[in-house]
Amino acid sequence: MIKEVKVKTALSPSKLPGLEYALNPYRGCAHACVYCYAPSVIHWDKGKWGELVEVKVNLPRILSKELRVKKKGVVGLGTVTDPYQPAEKKYEITRRCLELLSLHDFPVCIQTKSSLVLRDMDLLKSFSNLEVGVTLTALDESVRAKMEPGASTVEERLRALEELSKNGINTWVFLGPVMPYITDVDALVDTIAKVKPKYMLVDRLRLKEGVWERVRGFIAGFKPELLADYERIFLRGEDYYREIFEGVKRRCEEKVVRCEVNRLGD
Repeated sequence: MIKEVKVKTALSPSKLPGLEYALNPYRGCAHACVYCYAPSVIHWDKGKWGELVEVKVNLPRILSKELRVKKKGVVGLGTVTDPYQPAEKKYEITRRCLELLSLHDFPVCIQTKSSLVLRDMDLLKSFSNLEVGVTLTALDESVRAKMEPGASTVEERLRALEELSKNGINTWVFLGPVMPYITDVDALVDTIAKVKPKYMLVDRLRLKEGVWERVRGFIAGFKPELLADYERIFLRGEDYYREIFEGVKRRCEEKVVRCEVNRLGD
């Protein structure tokens, strides 16, 4: 379901490292990822996550006014929503915002799970400082489809990374969240190395409010034999990730891929 809304502000201060501002063209996200913690961040209270998307139809107009007075800084495009989710095909809010950001020469960092980003290649190439990050959580398409039902396929995302790089766009990969006993990190690192991103950011599954219920339901339906393991890791605090992340770092060194582990919230 799509709902058109109007907003009073566009750029919000960001607490994420490397970002001065957050810009989210939509509220809600049709990708409906089971592990997403955005609902707790934006205090989502409008039904099941993924079933409603609010389109900020006046966002470009508000952004245009703000860019005239805001101090220049890096804008994170899509910090609690995907700027290239299906609604963007029709509304083009992200594209119109990019046009304005390019006009004012603001640095931009995009994060997405959608190959629709390739539509805006002409705009992306117009920036003096821009990078595009693509999230990858699993190589197995059957797993991806269950965890991220509304997002682009793994193949489409890898192709997007290749096309962006070929066109001189700086790319990065968010390998995360690493889902215990589901994410094949070695295979993912090997595949990511082939598309040669500028760097890779690795992160754990973060169980903010409401996430555990969705993840538990997913595991119960997908691989119920893992339920006890997930409870041991996330409810009783077993240190699963230390060894996994050390292995990721070693493999990245072998493949000559710059790798950072997200320590926020540890």
